[in-house]
Amino acid sequence: MSTLLEFYTRSSQLISHPGRRFRRSIGMIAVAIAVAGASSQVRVDAAESSVVAVVNADPISRDALATATLERYGVDVLDTLVNQHLIMQECKRRGIVVTNEDVRAEIVRVAKKFALSVDSYLQLLREERDITPEQYSNEIIWPMLALRSLVSDQVEVTQDEFNRAFVAQYGEAVKCRMIMISDQAKANQVYSQAKADPQSFTKLAKEYSEDETSASVGGLIPPIRRYMGDSRLEEAAFSLAEGDVSPMIQIGDQWVFMQSVRRMPASQPSPQALPIIKEQINDRIRDEKMKGAASELFAKLQKDAQVVKVLKDPVAEKQYPGVAAIINGQQLTIASVAAKCVKRHGEAVLEGEINRKLLTQALKKAGKTVSKQQIDEEIGRAAVSYGYVRDNGTADVEAWMEAVLSQGQTTRELYIEDSVWPSVALKTLVEDNVSLSSQDIQHGFASAFGPRAEVLAVVLSDQRTAQKVWELARDNPTDEFFGQLAGQYSIEPTSASNFGKVPPIRKFGGQASIEKEAFAMKPGELSGIIATGDKYIIMRSQGFTSPVVDDIEAVRGELERDLLEKKINIAMGLKFDELKQGAEIDNFFVATKDEPRVATRPDEARQQ
Repeated sequence: MSTLLEFYTRSSQLISHPGRRFRRSIGMIAVAIAVAGASSQVRVDAAESSVVAVVNADPISRDALATATLERYGVDVLDTLVNQHLIMQECKRRGIVVTNEDVRAEIVRVAKKFALSVDSYLQLLREERDITPEQYSNEIIWPMLALRSLVSDQVEVTQDEFNRAFVAQYGEAVKCRMIMISDQAKANQVYSQAKADPQSFTKLAKEYSEDETSASVGGLIPPIRRYMGDSRLEEAAFSLAEGDVSPMIQIGDQWVFMQSVRRMPASQPSPQALPIIKEQINDRIRDEKMKGAASELFAKLQKDAQVVKVLKDPVAEKQYPGVAAIINGQQLTIASVAAKCVKRHGEAVLEGEINRKLLTQALKKAGKTVSKQQIDEEIGRAAVSYGYVRDNGTADVEAWMEAVLSQGQTTRELYIEDSVWPSVALKTLVEDNVSLSSQDIQHGFASAFGPRAEVLAVVLSDQRTAQKVWELARDNPTDEFFGQLAGQYSIEPTSASNFGKVPPIRKFGGQASIEKEAFAMKPGELSGIIATGDKYIIMRSQGFTSPVVDDIEAVRGELERDLLEKKINIAMGLKFDELKQGAEIDNFFVATKDEPRVATRPDEARQQ
């Protein structure tokens, strides 16, 4: 069972940061499979039928979808429902009621914090987080409001707490550079250099600091304010005069010292903004205190509760047929858990079931089957590709499966059903039609083992600027000047930060126009302006690398295996596109979903 702290923390994060992407994990999918909303000649009245989709006249029932979603998400959904029931039971015991109006008012308040209408905010949650209004209301807002009510006497924000938080956000600050080194002896050496010559601090940070983010900008870190974090760093920063170097401080297993750049006066928000700022600070402090209080409350509820989790327990399932869990004597049925699974994950799982239908039908039409040996071989191939190999070079399947299952999000059967079987099925459908030509082998050899063209490059976004840069490069034909142009004009981060240096270019790497120009130039020559997509590229040749291997026969076996696998993978993608485009699919589940704009709170009677 997940802890309520995790449950509440997730809720708070979703409310505080609606712009972060929230993605579902459906398992380790070996082949990315999407479903086209193809039109079908078969029409079924979904409102009166238990059929949720029809694939080439082959139906998928709602019961089958419920079983599939329960298999994949039942445990996680059950944990959420158990958490909700414990909260509901405690609310009932204390006579606390969170009404639908309370839920709606809170959603309105949160939407206003982000200067959005309720409709826009809920739409943002759906698009960015894949959270429906009903799920947001029932599983995030209602539990949060219930928890606030249950621990309200423990989460009042004091004036002192507010003052400290305000200073941490708007108070006086010190802009600093920092050097962080894990080896104490090396840290002492660099520190001595910095103390002896403070003007060298920027250079020393770039050269020695192990904090990569700040090292790249000469050690600059965000301004330090009081009450932000480690008090030792704050005291050290505020004790420095401009240009001074702080004493060395041990933070964990790192040694840190700073140089003051300048003092920054406190900010004073406008009177108009102050009420909103106060509300935001109070909310943040309250949420932080709420996490601790909620965790303690739930620990007590869990300790005092009698929870029997039946789902996925073969012995308990025989004893309590049709029951998913018993919470303080109240039964939570498997049917209610399955219904919640379908509502939350049905659309994604149904896509997988439709895909499986398409592949099964294609195999039957082709007179082919997927054998256990093929499944085992595919698992072994996956193990090798992820580095799970024994000393003798064979696949360490046991270690690979342990890694797959260690996340606790799948079983061996579901891993095979969702990941391995689709890959094997597609491969079975295409492998007889895939072969290597002599040209494939020659091109593959040149790409993998042949010489590379080493170039400096400037990447521009418009032709006018490209023409200007090309003329400057032509009139000043040196690597150094070309590198300066790259640093000034290139919109591509690698070339801009490395004075035009980019990874060597290989033949047959998929960039024909760039490759042709790169391999046609002699060292020191300037290319023309190469238009590719919406970019314009200028290159200056620095020569060519030597071939990695001269004799194709020495690597033919390895080369042919790799090339064949790549061609099969491409053929698999094309084959599935063909199956999708030629299929007649009716998806009634998506067509008939009708969710409220703002849902009601969880209904305890309905949940039972």
